[in-house]
Amino acid sequence: MVQRRQILAAGLSFGLLGSISVTHAAPQAGGRFVDIESFPSQFITPRKVRIWLPPDYNEQERYDSLYMHDGQNLFEPAASFAHGAWEVDKHLVALRAANAIRPTIVVAIWNGQSYRSREYGPQEPIETLSPALQARIPRPSADGGTSPQADAYIKFIAEELVPYIDQHFPTIAKHDHRFLMGSSMGGLISLYALSKYPSLFGGAGCLSIHWIIATNPQLTTPPDRTSLATIARSYRTWLQQHLPAAGQHKIYFDHGDQGLDALYGEHQQQIDQLMREKHYQQDKDWVTRYFAGADHNERAWRARLAEPLRFLLK
Repeated sequence: MVQRRQILAAGLSFGLLGSISVTHAAPQAGGRFVDIESFPSQFITPRKVRIWLPPDYNEQERYDSLYMHDGQNLFEPAASFAHGAWEVDKHLVALRAANAIRPTIVVAIWNGQSYRSREYGPQEPIETLSPALQARIPRPSADGGTSPQADAYIKFIAEELVPYIDQHFPTIAKHDHRFLMGSSMGGLISLYALSKYPSLFGGAGCLSIHWIIATNPQLTTPPDRTSLATIARSYRTWLQQHLPAAGQHKIYFDHGDQGLDALYGEHQQQIDQLMREKHYQQDKDWVTRYFAGADHNERAWRARLAEPLRFLLK
């Protein structure tokens, strides 16, 4: 059974959003979905947002909130890429049953499809690169544009989506109960958003984080590692100046060694050194995990998803 109703986005932050159409699915053993098919925005193109509520959801209780990118890959195999969905709902139900995490809702944000690379590439580091290197990053979208859009994307999350969620759902509206998570470029934008809005978010889960940023690293065979290292260094340099101070946030990194993940190890080691220099404590407020044999796809992320969920939400 599905119920559809209009919710007026109230409050000063929603002045230009108007009414939002919301679809409520009937509760299931694995929880239920609240779908907003086209969340309006002043900053980016409208897109679908899905809120997952746990099976024992109770409006009298208070919940952590987990904002996840690439929303179409998180729950249902039919909507995901070739390697199936992450099955986020099943992981959260199992972990909660084991009392391993706090009560949590998920806010799944659909990617902008042809805009994905432009929205997920960390904008300020990219803009420090030469035009030739910048051209390797934002794949042109349907409108022919190539300019980075990450700042607009995270502004949408911080200034429009988070206030809406906190107003309409019983969340704990504190930074240490609000988290971000994504894989590949979704990991890039999770860390970028945390660093730009450290008072809003308490942590980021970055699976197979795409340190090389370039959308097509195989332009040459073997890959042009010199250019990729320069691109990766731009983000590392930015993080040296903007990473939140240790002690108030949690950051999770991981990678495998197959496919694109085979390019990440050397860059992750340099980031690990940066984390130490910033006084992040391994296994307390920062974790880096290596998974031998793991590839760069949804199947691999699904297999280890419990790791970042436990770390962020324990």
